[in-house]
Amino acid sequence: MTVGFPKGRYVARFAASAADVLACQRLRHRCFFGTSGVDLDQFDASWSHLMIEDGTDGPLVCTFRMRQSPAAAVQDGYAGQFYDLSGLAQTAGPHIEIGRFCTDPATPDPHILRVAWGALTQYVDACEATILFGCTSLTGTDPAPYARVIRALQDRYQGPHALMPGAIAPEVIRFGEKTGDADQRPMPPLLRTYLAMGGWVSDHAVVDRTMDTLHVLTVVEIAKIPPARARALRALV
Repeated sequence: MTVGFPKGRYVARFAASAADVLACQRLRHRCFFGTSGVDLDQFDASWSHLMIEDGTDGPLVCTFRMRQSPAAAVQDGYAGQFYDLSGLAQTAGPHIEIGRFCTDPATPDPHILRVAWGALTQYVDACEATILFGCTSLTGTDPAPYARVIRALQDRYQGPHALMPGAIAPEVIRFGEKTGDADQRPMPPLLRTYLAMGGWVSDHAVVDRTMDTLHVLTVVEIAKIPPARARALRALV
């Protein structure tokens, strides 16, 4: 992807220094934990970090990290800690895993997400990736507020059996289990976007106590993105 990809008032670029990565980690901590701090793990050093800034040299308003790999190496990434990805490992590559996707809650501009998808589309096309995947989070570890979302994922968005991720995490929510009916929160925008691209999800959610989230393994097969959606994504570029 071209460094300095502009779209309206925003600029998307890859982190180019340790200070850039630190800025991403600080935004992640604020978004995921609600406090000042630095969110980091063993994967940060070997992944690429995409930054979306409000103007050239402006504040960071969105970030996510990504990792390109051959299909046979998908188990070595972040998602491989929680899911058995042996099905995906048999598919043609290259694959791109993305994670830690977050936007600054103080800048609630829906255009930021469009810029992020434009930048990601450019990157996917440049490396001729066949599959995009990652862990998509639901805030909190209680499944009850997401009973309606979970039922929709179970009924409408299950992936092919041959590619379905297996459960290896110590604590999971199997789809179909009784989860209650409290609150009924909406589907998160990022997950909704993946599904609109023809994406599918795992048959269970992982309970992540460290991040205080539930997450599902989300997969987008690039060749199966609806043509109209693919044209709209490329129009963003």
